[in-house]
Amino acid sequence: MKLVSCISSALIAACVPLAASAHQPSYTECLEASDFIGNAARSRDNGMPRADFIGRLKGDIQAIQAYPAHLRWFVQDADDAEFLIDEAEAVFETHAQPESHQAQFFKRCTARMDGRPT
Repeated sequence: MKLVSCISSALIAACVPLAASAHQPSYTECLEASDFIGNAARSRDNGMPRADFIGRLKGDIQAIQAYPAHLRWFVQDADDAEFLIDEAEAVFETHAQPESHQAQFFKRCTARMDGRPT
């Protein structure tokens, strides 16, 4: 019984977010994620429906959460996931050129890198 209690406590502790600050992306992560956003716009331009793209993105994010945060690409915490999903949704809301979406994402991402609000 005590072992079950210890395991339960460990699982709860692993699921509770730490008081540490949110993940701040690196320059490389911002660059790679901006490529992803540019490619999202290209997918949109090639006929990919919004629901399909966003559904796949959310599924991918859910799948990679099985890996430790430090092994994940870009989406290391819930804030990263929300940021990437919001930016991908913006691609389908605002029909700008892929390079424009990519540049705007990079600008907002590097602001996060510096800890500035986006």
